[in-house]
Amino acid sequence: MPQPISRRTLLKGTGAALALPWLESMSHRSFGSETLSEPPKRVAFLFVPNGVRSDQWNPAKTNDGSFELTPMLQPLKDVKEEITLLENLWHKNTVGRNGHWPKVPAWLSGGFVERTSGRDINTGGISVDQVLASKIGDRTPLPSLELGVDAAYTGVDNVGGGFTRIYGSHIAWRDPHTPVPKEIVPRLAFDRLFRTTTAGPVVSGFNPNQKAVADSLARDDASVLDLVMEDAKSLRGKVGEGDRAKLDEYLESVRSVEKRIESSLKPQKRWINEGRFDLPRPGPGIPESHEEHVRLMLDIMVLAFWTDTTRISTFMLGNAQTGRNFSFIDGVRGSFHGLSHHRNEQKEREQYEKIVLWHLSQYAYLIDKMRSLDEGGRSLLDNSLVMYGSSIKDGNSHQEKDLPLILAGKGGGNFQTNRRITAPKETPLCNMYVSLLRHMGVEAESFGDSTGHLEGWS
Repeated sequence: MPQPISRRTLLKGTGAALALPWLESMSHRSFGSETLSEPPKRVAFLFVPNGVRSDQWNPAKTNDGSFELTPMLQPLKDVKEEITLLENLWHKNTVGRNGHWPKVPAWLSGGFVERTSGRDINTGGISVDQVLASKIGDRTPLPSLELGVDAAYTGVDNVGGGFTRIYGSHIAWRDPHTPVPKEIVPRLAFDRLFRTTTAGPVVSGFNPNQKAVADSLARDDASVLDLVMEDAKSLRGKVGEGDRAKLDEYLESVRSVEKRIESSLKPQKRWINEGRFDLPRPGPGIPESHEEHVRLMLDIMVLAFWTDTTRISTFMLGNAQTGRNFSFIDGVRGSFHGLSHHRNEQKEREQYEKIVLWHLSQYAYLIDKMRSLDEGGRSLLDNSLVMYGSSIKDGNSHQEKDLPLILAGKGGGNFQTNRRITAPKETPLCNMYVSLLRHMGVEAESFGDSTGHLEGWS
């Protein structure tokens, strides 16, 4: 008969479990004397919910791959030379299902997302960012950085087909059953990079080989892990057979953190930028201004890339069916999801368009910020690929085909921009991920539901 677990024991166990992501992302840093001879490649994925105005997205057809910006793409007019439009890509596994929930985790995986109330979550695959994290994430202090602005949902959407809302809260999935939690509090996201308790600014041009800097960043995570392991093992004899299996999975995750700490103690070749990108530590809580919140998180992503703290990041500009009110935009009175179901009524559709344009302007802000930072003759953007898009084409009809997708950056200097890649109709988006993985140095013959690589990538 399993022994009942006291509230105190449960809270202790919960505290240990909540410590894991912190330990994983804030492992002890050991800076070697060697630095990389050239800047590394970075990749980021920016997800926006609720689609776009589909009839105003795609430019008119051309024969040479050039394009003129459509009304929906106007926020990108000052960064047009930095982008590549991706056309005719989709996920066939999302067709004929709920309009939002299963499409979100499939966006970066292409998997078939199982309908569930939450007990047997299965997205059908790992997300491409986490494939990258597993292959090249050990080269930086953080394997990957997950950011967002909406807290994760709970519960089940019984009206929308019985899918757990957890699906709509995460685009990064370590495996088909495990989402990677995103950070939505700017200060906590910042502290994941630098682990500072001071209120002063962090200067990204610091010399990490200085003892004072290294000591301020160091922390004895190994001893904390020992306590976590001991506490978890003590619980094992107090729970039933089913929970023992879960605890074994938990202990295995702790062991993986230990391995990562051991790896981080070895000198790593890092890219150290000579320039500065100063970002003061954000204040507590979440800013009242949504635009300030979004831009702070984008700045933190840039800082993470600039300091070579990570080379892989995701950012959710909103969860599926986000009910965020966008009345701070002139002429808008309502929530993004509500206005996305405009039923082609002019008043509602115009407000929906303004929200879509606002999100694109945040992408333009990120592009401009990254191209302003010089890295040995190329910009941070030149050394990156930053994808922006949604898991549906149109917010009103939930159209799955020809997803709205944009790439920014040259991916290390050899990826052509200011063009469009028009794939054959109904080409798997996972074909693009195969090409992206190869571009990042990860051998990949297939990924998700891919049928090959993306034609026109290079």
